[in-house]
Amino acid sequence: MTTDLESEPASAAAFFGKRVELARAFASALAREGEQRGLIGPLEPARLWSRHVLNCAVTAPLFRAGGTAADVGSGAGLPGLVLAIARPDTRFVLIEPMERRVAWLSEQKAALALENVEIIRARAEDLRPVTPFDQVTARAVSAFRKLVPVTAPLVRDGGELVLLKGANAENEVSAAAREIRRFHLHDVRVEVVGEGVVAEVTRVIRATVR
Repeated sequence: MTTDLESEPASAAAFFGKRVELARAFASALAREGEQRGLIGPLEPARLWSRHVLNCAVTAPLFRAGGTAADVGSGAGLPGLVLAIARPDTRFVLIEPMERRVAWLSEQKAALALENVEIIRARAEDLRPVTPFDQVTARAVSAFRKLVPVTAPLVRDGGELVLLKGANAENEVSAAAREIRRFHLHDVRVEVVGEGVVAEVTRVIRATVR
């Protein structure tokens, strides 16, 4: 199915630099195939850049050069594939349990020649990485209090959660007080990124795991 894709915002080039063509190819493929493959809803192509691609891309500076970050419940590759395009100096491990979504992620990794991407078909709560990750991210997966028990065990001591959330992020942090104590999270805060750059800012819950 071919669906009209939102015009690329002028700010896209600033986020992706020389790799903006890869971002364009990814956005076009997702607009073209996303609804049919159950990755996005029918209204999303018309706001794919502003609401999804750039919503993820604005968080790219939060990831560590030379580090390894896991994307839990990667789905369509938001944020994992977008971040891998924007940050070729960081390794991204995309964790996704559904076979059809893993197939999509694998196709995109190959089509975009993303050498800094690894894809694992698994439920994050069942994963026991030999080497814990430097950072773990997730977007539109579940409430913070439910995400903490799934994501914090994947992070090395001194590593970080970088979770993309909506306007309710502060309330989600307040509701997760017990999980924050149980999983030894420190410096838990909500950061707003993209102000003055993109139409819709992104809220990120960041926390250090110790």
